[in-house]
Amino acid sequence: MTAKDAGLLGLRIKELRKERGLRQSELATTLHVSQQAVGSWETGRTVPGADTLNVLADYFNVTTDYLLGRPEKKDDDKVDYVALDKVLDNARSFDGEPMDEHDREILRGILKGYFTTKK
Repeated sequence: MTAKDAGLLGLRIKELRKERGLRQSELATTLHVSQQAVGSWETGRTVPGADTLNVLADYFNVTTDYLLGRPEKKDDDKVDYVALDKVLDNARSFDGEPMDEHDREILRGILKGYFTTKK
């Protein structure tokens, strides 16, 4: 985990703790860890282990992906592949040149790659 990721994780833990109105010591008691451990997580000096990360996610009713700063869903959910395929299937030519199935497959792959990595 990079320092940036550890910092984001720490920020998320701190924000969730404060939303619950908890002190570090109270969260530490709940998780059966030291207050120093919670403080180290929140400053990004250390990161909780996988088991503790799961406990934190359950306690705060969030996903581990949320804690780690990842999006809940990938953006590729927004691509309408059926519509994309219909457009390409109906394409007969490009710039006056006929498109064969091989050409359409290449374009389909390029467009799917573009839309799944587009932010």
